[in-house]
Amino acid sequence: MVSAAEQLAANLNFSALGKADELKKRIWFTLGALLVYRLGTYIPLPGIDPAAWEQVFKQQAGGILGMFNMFAGGGINRMAIFALNIMPYISASIIIQLLTTVSPQLEALKKEGEAGRKTLNQYTRYLTVILAAFQSYAIAAGLQGAGNVVSEPGMFFLISTSVTLTGGTMFLMWLGEQITSRGIGNGISLIILAGIVAELPSAIANMLELGRQGALSTGLILVVIVMAVVVIAFIVFMERAQRRLLIQYPKRQVGNKMFEGQSSHLPLKLNTSGVIPPIFASSLLLLPATIASFNAGKGPEWFQWLTTQLSHGRPLFLIFYVSLIVFFAFFYTAIVFNPTETADNLKKHGGFIPGIRPGERTAEYIDYVLSRITVLGAAYLAVVCLIPEILISYASVPFYFGGTSLLIVVSVTMDTVAQVQGYLLAHQYEGLIRKSKLRGRRK
Repeated sequence: MVSAAEQLAANLNFSALGKADELKKRIWFTLGALLVYRLGTYIPLPGIDPAAWEQVFKQQAGGILGMFNMFAGGGINRMAIFALNIMPYISASIIIQLLTTVSPQLEALKKEGEAGRKTLNQYTRYLTVILAAFQSYAIAAGLQGAGNVVSEPGMFFLISTSVTLTGGTMFLMWLGEQITSRGIGNGISLIILAGIVAELPSAIANMLELGRQGALSTGLILVVIVMAVVVIAFIVFMERAQRRLLIQYPKRQVGNKMFEGQSSHLPLKLNTSGVIPPIFASSLLLLPATIASFNAGKGPEWFQWLTTQLSHGRPLFLIFYVSLIVFFAFFYTAIVFNPTETADNLKKHGGFIPGIRPGERTAEYIDYVLSRITVLGAAYLAVVCLIPEILISYASVPFYFGGTSLLIVVSVTMDTVAQVQGYLLAHQYEGLIRKSKLRGRRK
């Protein structure tokens, strides 16, 4: 028998959007915040010669700066105040989450609920300032050493650039939190999505221009387009894939009434970690690779070798990239899903998995199933991100057609649409409740 919620979901359409005032306010707030972010990517840093920096960027665009520029929404290309984007915050989140697994104090905070979460968020903000200041100074020093990019080099330029870039990151962190609480979707993910999507038309135009000039063959362009469509379809399929565990509830008596036993499912997503592993892996690789790219041609031989191997398509880069994706797929899954807590909750409500003893055995079984499907999820993420990286490296295709960018765009879009549908569903429920109350009064 179809439930009322399923009937509403089946009949859900966006024509109800005009009646959902709260949802419209959230959508307009989100769009306004993203517009502010995009404006910030066009405000250049003071003291930079745009023509000289453009020459430097063109030389490095095929390497790590190209990937950094993709996440920054073109902010690196224009060397804007938001050039660092939100990456220091993501790196700080990684470090704090790693520390919660080894530090008893941080682990205790995590278990304290809302108060503990706020404290951990505050620690993440402090660490973001430190990482942003370090990366900002590295960028400022790299700009000073990159020919005639800086018009007046010196300590004042180093300090002012570091403060500006760090302030830009902190503003974006605050903006992302505001989008999450007052808008639609995850603010940090939407900021990254907005940067990628905004630069996508120019990337397509550049690729077509390369095809017109003969730098890219028509066949290769068609292969890239077909690959992008196939990868998008594959991502949608894998993101919706679930392993459902049958949950049985026994008969129960409430007063004089006997309720029949019910069955439901515990859905386990094939990719529980979502888009987090590629973003975490990319952000961790950006820090050493950015420093190496600014100091190319300098330093000892081992540093030269490291700089070369950390560029796209190189074996060391690909090994680190895949390893970090697999690690974070398992690590983040372990953080967001606790089999022991799930088993305890099932036991409290009388639920059990047929053939599995409630309690510890159920937790072990859930963990066993989750580990097996996470292997598939990690392999899926690695394949989606690795194959385009190789194609980008050896065919000089723009970074915007890489697996990471497609994964972010598709996953974040699906999550945001799901949230919009959730708000519309809640609005329809409220309308049904009001109608039922009016009918009750008339009777």
